[in-house]
Amino acid sequence: MSRVLAPEGAGSMPAAAPDAVSPSCDRKSVSRRAAIAASTGTAVEYYEFGVYGYMAAIIAPLFFPSDNPAAALLASLAVFGSAFLTRPLGGIILGRLGDRIGRRGVLLTTVIGMGLSTALIGFLPTTAQAGILAPILLVLIRLAQGFFAGAEVVGAAAFVAESAPAHRRGFFGAFTPVGVAIGGGTAACVCGVITLLLSPEALQAWGWRIPFFLCVPLVLLSCKLRHNVEETPEYKAFLKKDKPPAAPVREVMGRHLGSVVRVVILAFGQNVGYFIGIVFMNIYLTTYLKFDKSHVYWTIAGISFIVAAMMPFWGAVSDRLGRRRTLAIGFLGYMVLVVPMMTLMNGASIWVAALALLVATLPMPIIQSVGYPTYAEQFPTRVRYTGMAIAVNLGAILGGGVAPFMSSALIGSTGNLLMPGYFLAGAASLSLLSLIFLKETAGQQLER
Repeated sequence: MSRVLAPEGAGSMPAAAPDAVSPSCDRKSVSRRAAIAASTGTAVEYYEFGVYGYMAAIIAPLFFPSDNPAAALLASLAVFGSAFLTRPLGGIILGRLGDRIGRRGVLLTTVIGMGLSTALIGFLPTTAQAGILAPILLVLIRLAQGFFAGAEVVGAAAFVAESAPAHRRGFFGAFTPVGVAIGGGTAACVCGVITLLLSPEALQAWGWRIPFFLCVPLVLLSCKLRHNVEETPEYKAFLKKDKPPAAPVREVMGRHLGSVVRVVILAFGQNVGYFIGIVFMNIYLTTYLKFDKSHVYWTIAGISFIVAAMMPFWGAVSDRLGRRRTLAIGFLGYMVLVVPMMTLMNGASIWVAALALLVATLPMPIIQSVGYPTYAEQFPTRVRYTGMAIAVNLGAILGGGVAPFMSSALIGSTGNLLMPGYFLAGAASLSLLSLIFLKETAGQQLER
């Protein structure tokens, strides 16, 4: 850093040149760019998950024609869950690359792969046009989406954690799940507009394809932002002192198995909260409670954006209060709020149902915003990408891939509309118990 030195003996301290930039200011700039680049990519991932989930009831008879609408819906949700099967594989392969060659290049690959896969769904023929080939192609594309998604949100979270100062890692880390909420909210908005503008016949004939095509602008924006960011300071500092691991998967499972188990349980509760609280609630309100689809889409969109706005606040709270205490507030919130709010929705007006859904999702911004930086802090830099990819994706399979299907299946087998709420409360209680064994990492330097 250039300095203007005072004459010898003048007694004054050296003064910084006007164009000098302090390391703290530069780190903040790096953190902001990393947070924005990360959030746009996660927005692409959850836009796709949202669009498929919101359009599931419309897609179901097109790809899984059946005399039983419930069976067709379950088949469509099973395909939704199939994307989670390849997430660990994608996470391990791409996460290994992320630990060996760096985070930036892999994150460009994931967002392009997810975007192309999503757009391809819009080109698919239906079963009426191509027979059994149509659902087979749908499953294959969903598997490809899952492969790339397996390294997306975890890589984004690692990227931000390694770019942010220790005392503000929770705040900047919250912008990764901000992308999650914005992606889901944008998906709901798009589906709401399409449903409003098109007749049911046009929607089934061709309109359902439009939301899948519209992921392309999001992908282009994310690619531009991610291309313009540098490799993370933590990863560059690690490379100066050590070599990338030769076998990161073996190292994670051999040396950090306890961290893997803890993160799996936390990610399970986090994913159940999101995929029941947002994605399945669309099906719940439209299919089971018979609310108008367009009203439900706008409700979920509004709630998603409210959730996104709250996340940086809770991320900052965790920097002061600690990750464990803040996460405990969120999981306790799910246990207390979800079942009563679902009870209130049944038989209510759309306005009361919307308010009840908003209250039920209040724990979501807490757990989403604090969860991702917490996961990143559980693993050292040398295997952070791989460790997160394994643990978070296993939690996502159990919580995200299974939750919507299980919710519909439980309602169908028991006739009790509150079963998804009980399922969510049970998942939250399990995650709450796991916090006992979680080490507090707020404000601490990342392990290399």
